[in-house]
Amino acid sequence: MQKLRLLLLPFSLLYWFAVKIRNLLFDINVLRSFEFDLPTICVGNLTVGGTGKTPHTDYLISLLKNNYKTALLSRGYGRKTKGFRIVEQSSLAVEVGDEPLQLKLKHPDVACAVHEDRLNGVVEIMGSFPETEVVVLDDAFQHRWIKAGLNILMVDYNRPVYADFFLPAGNLRDSISEIKRANIVIVSKCPDNLTTHQQKLIAKRLKIKQNQDIYFTSVSYGKPKAVFSNYEDCEFNPNETVFALSGIANPNSFNHQLEKNYKLVGKKTFADHHNFTVKEILSIFEVTSNDVKLVTTEKDAARIRGLNLPSDVKSRIYYLPLEVYFISNNENRFNSQILNYVGENKPNSNLYQE
Repeated sequence: MQKLRLLLLPFSLLYWFAVKIRNLLFDINVLRSFEFDLPTICVGNLTVGGTGKTPHTDYLISLLKNNYKTALLSRGYGRKTKGFRIVEQSSLAVEVGDEPLQLKLKHPDVACAVHEDRLNGVVEIMGSFPETEVVVLDDAFQHRWIKAGLNILMVDYNRPVYADFFLPAGNLRDSISEIKRANIVIVSKCPDNLTTHQQKLIAKRLKIKQNQDIYFTSVSYGKPKAVFSNYEDCEFNPNETVFALSGIANPNSFNHQLEKNYKLVGKKTFADHHNFTVKEILSIFEVTSNDVKLVTTEKDAARIRGLNLPSDVKSRIYYLPLEVYFISNNENRFNSQILNYVGENKPNSNLYQE
């Protein structure tokens, strides 16, 4: 792996140079950002995949939707469509992307749309949902045509950006110096026993400034739930035999959770955002006994729901829900910061150039 990285370093340098030039053009206003006159919250990262954007976006939506008319805009990664598209509960992952569909299914009362052009996407949302009071932008930190009112940058505790390389030698798709543009930095997937001293060391390595806030989070898993809504959940016991199926960037935590709580008889891992086929799902049941249940991730469940599977197979497919929690009980401080930002920025639905 180390030799391969060395071979790819020249390409990483070219990528770094292109990213630096682009960011510089925005910084000196040769390329100009636009700001909307309503609260916009961007959740993004500096790396490709696996930092926990989706569960944190889910947390944000849950926090906001009871107080404000909330809309979510995503690129809809992995979809086979183009342009602006409203996400419905009946949508398919291939039409709108798995993560937006996952969030729409969890928050049916929240407006959700996808557009690869975030700027036009927000305009379309404001036209389609004029009552919108706050827009959450999923994975838009590098989309600098919009200047978000609040930037939340995700960093994976297990893959520190200060020890990474630019693509393709590493996972960085933006310079770590761009951390300075974040209002909030969230270090995700932290161990429960992360000490205050360790938190301070990480903040120092990330060069967090006085005008920035840093939080540390982890995730907890719930009880397995039926993937298909017309089948009832069942209570899993410690002797339950399960097969793990995942198509996410880093399935280690998911697999470990199943190994810890149930009898894991097998696992199959695909690339992130993999579009499962009926044949792939059926092939798993062909080699497992009738008492084995297939357990997948919440994001993968959004893609599997669109498959035309036999009823007896559907009844044996479950997903493992997860939710974010804050280390050191800082959720109240975070919640107040988000709600105060939205409350202090009243929407007027006008667009102006920065």
